[in-house]
Amino acid sequence: MSVELSELLPDELLERFRARAKGYDERNEFFFEDLEELKAQGYLRMFASTDDGGLGFGLAQVAAAQRRLATAAPATALAINMHLVWTGVAHLLGQRGDDSLRFVLTEAVAGEVFAFGNSEAGNDSVLFDSNTVAEPLDGGSYSFTGTKIFTSLSPAWTRLGVFGKDSSGQDPLLVHAFITRETPGYAIKDDWNTLGMRASQSNTTVLDGAIAPADRVFRKLPVGPNADPLIFAIFACFESLLAAVYTGLGERALQIGVATVHKRTSKKTGKSYAQDPDIRWRIADAAMAMDGLYPQLESVAGDIDELVDHGGQWFPKLVGLKVRATETARTVVDLMIRVSGGGSYFAGNELGRLYRDVLAGMFHPSDDESAHSTVASAWLGPLEP
Repeated sequence: MSVELSELLPDELLERFRARAKGYDERNEFFFEDLEELKAQGYLRMFASTDDGGLGFGLAQVAAAQRRLATAAPATALAINMHLVWTGVAHLLGQRGDDSLRFVLTEAVAGEVFAFGNSEAGNDSVLFDSNTVAEPLDGGSYSFTGTKIFTSLSPAWTRLGVFGKDSSGQDPLLVHAFITRETPGYAIKDDWNTLGMRASQSNTTVLDGAIAPADRVFRKLPVGPNADPLIFAIFACFESLLAAVYTGLGERALQIGVATVHKRTSKKTGKSYAQDPDIRWRIADAAMAMDGLYPQLESVAGDIDELVDHGGQWFPKLVGLKVRATETARTVVDLMIRVSGGGSYFAGNELGRLYRDVLAGMFHPSDDESAHSTVASAWLGPLEP
């Protein structure tokens, strides 16, 4: 039986999330209550098939859910993205005949929470190289030593995806694996004190010989770009779901702006600011910008679900979607701050919080520079040596 978004995320649930988001932000606190309610709704098992106890959603449906969730609690949605990326990767690989991560979906249905332990300070190669040492052990297991940053869901994950470089052979390999919460050899720093997206609690994770057993080592890839389906699946889910979160954030900012200008009255004219030509122009600008995002998000995610072959244009489409969503949302929030007046400058104002939250979009891969390089190479060919 299919589940509608209005059932999965009913208005009253979103209002509870929205009400708690202010406190989470002020206290720099993880969204434990939101997480429990999302679990109860089956939100963390959206990608698993109905036969396996999941909701049977595809990427387009999950992106729509994340967009809706982000209108209430962007930091909650951003952190939940990391679990959804891993389950989405397992789903996409399975669609394409690769069951190497089927256990991810099985364990997600059982209640496990997955997180990403991939990002490293200064590693602009992202998935194509690593500063973390992956040391091979007897029986096919690996130990991992290195520092991972922006580990969202730090207080709640039970499964952490990690990768590092095995330089023991003639050709270095990038090793992908999972560790569990019970695995010794890692520490989570209490260092998440940021400008925005505070409830995500994306703390630094220090790996110091953390061992992944052989049955949780799921990929060994050469250093550098390659066409392995895992890489496409990660980028496809990561970029699409990030775009969904920031699209929802921009959508909410526009809603707040519209409501605010209707409430504000000009002393000069005695009329609502909704009648001011300059403010109407800014609202229209924001609405037109957002209108371009919704179909792009649906189209890209839908094509992934339908296994459409865009060939060499797939990565430009993905990074283009992510950059357009994050930059458009940032522009829209800025416009709504301008039309809403000084009240949005006060701590605790929802639009002021969105103004801080939206800035995080600049730091997620692919960043603006990397995305432009990817798109330019697709259209113009690689740079000459």
